Amino acid sequence: MLRIANASGFYGDRFSAVREMLTDGEIDVLTGDYLAELTMLILGRDRLKDASRGYARTFLRQLEGSLGLAKDRGVKIVSNAGGLNPAGLAEAVRELARRLGITVDVAHVEGDDLLARADELGLGQPLTANAYLGAWGIAECLRAGADVVVTGRVTDASLVVGPAAAHHGWRRDDYDALAGAVAAGHVIECGAQATGGNYAFFTEHEIGVPGFPIAEVHPDGSSVITKHEGTGGVVTVGTVTAQLLYEIAGPRYPGPDVTARFDTVELRQQGADRVLIRGTRGEPPPKTLKVGLNRLGGFRNEVTFVLTGLDIEAKAALVREQLRTALRGSEPEQVRWTLGRTDHPDADTEEAASALLHCAVKDPDPKVAGRAFSGAAIELALASYPGFHVTAPPAEASPYGVFTDSTVDAELVPHVAVLADGTRVDIPPPGETRDLLEPPVPQLPEPLPQGPVRRVPLGAIAGARSGDKGGSANVGVWVRTERQWRWLVHTLTVERLRQLLPETEDLPVRRYLLPNLLAVNFVVDDLLGEGVAAQARFDPQAKALGEWLRSRVVEIPEEIL
Repeated sequence: MLRIANASGFYGDRFSAVREMLTDGEIDVLTGDYLAELTMLILGRDRLKDASRGYARTFLRQLEGSLGLAKDRGVKIVSNAGGLNPAGLAEAVRELARRLGITVDVAHVEGDDLLARADELGLGQPLTANAYLGAWGIAECLRAGADVVVTGRVTDASLVVGPAAAHHGWRRDDYDALAGAVAAGHVIECGAQATGGNYAFFTEHEIGVPGFPIAEVHPDGSSVITKHEGTGGVVTVGTVTAQLLYEIAGPRYPGPDVTARFDTVELRQQGADRVLIRGTRGEPPPKTLKVGLNRLGGFRNEVTFVLTGLDIEAKAALVREQLRTALRGSEPEQVRWTLGRTDHPDADTEEAASALLHCAVKDPDPKVAGRAFSGAAIELALASYPGFHVTAPPAEASPYGVFTDSTVDAELVPHVAVLADGTRVDIPPPGETRDLLEPPVPQLPEPLPQGPVRRVPLGAIAGARSGDKGGSANVGVWVRTERQWRWLVHTLTVERLRQLLPETEDLPVRRYLLPNLLAVNFVVDDLLGEGVAAQARFDPQAKALGEWLRSRVVEIPEEIL
């Protein structure tokens, strides 16, 4: 059994987690996930300013107080903090170790950065172009004795799969074991989301400040998700289910090394803060790799008008018309208005009496999105609706990014393990591949017999977790009993989802069933426009989409409440 801990779910996560995971209990490997679609854009802009940058510098500062501790305890460190410059980060870690007087072997994995070949590969002219590599480069570095392995863009789960494969001696066709490690990696990759963070049923537990998760990975690929004893949060079948549903699509979860069958995953509570994941089946991976592409989309700006008291709709209409007139001749390419009716009648505070009218603009010209828009908005201050004020002074325009993804044949993408002594080891593409098959259609259970119902929020019985993948959003919904599942699967259809979430009414929506998890997963295409960096929506990463759904009132049979 190999104890693999996580200490970072995103670039900016809890700084102290690296040291906490090393001091609060025994672990064998410490991982850190720093990369996301928006992070790659940020690192790409960093690299434009200085070619020696492009990696997560926070990781270095965290190691400054923890590298010696990890070495003394025999803990391997594996992280994708290398971003767009894994070689640069590896050298920076070596320099840090020399300065601290610590002897460590540092290796890195590269080959994911396809920017120089983007045009040749039909990827256009992006700011960043990175293939999602798999786990075998990490495994090669660890087998060669590396103490620290840093990578560029690998799949998040590869940070767990690589160490597990190296430790247990898995072969590339040990698909069930690899798939089990993918499931474990997917659960712990987002840090405290597996230990009670952002959890739908948080009121049922003492969450406090959750500890970070640990996956105890066994030779057959099964695992136990847990956390250090005495740390905050909770690990339950529910918290693990929530994370398994996070940012997935169908039951077949494709990766560069294996396609994991999430419809075969079985969960069982083994005791306090211990959840067993078993039964995960694996299939050969697709022949292509996903490639994440970021480009600069132009410039954006925004202003939020505060509308207080009476005549909210009329006040909104007035300022919209005034600003439209003021911008005539210099209209931004995109103008988006949203009115949040946060106001309450006969309110006992001014804030509770106020609504928020938000105007966001985008344009290729920073002057149009910047000075022209800001000036026009603020010049209305004494000439518009009564009580005119804004939440913050209008600012200069800021650049925004656009994320898209593509695929490239795995054979065209180099995957190189650069060992601590400088030896370069080429990692071959998969020897066996399989096109991603349509998800199996499980047999539906019998619907519940008709009986008394009560109108209550869906969240009275259902949990949810939602997130983003480019311009698409997913929302996974699960229940906790077989009879609730029988109701959910027949009630929460695509058509019903569109009724409950009107923003999805005209968008492509797919539903997938995961009976083992008592869950359904919806994928809503185009809800997020051009992705999080483009800030196309009030909730640009769809993080709260599931909570909105849980708040909607539906008729639920009284027997399952």
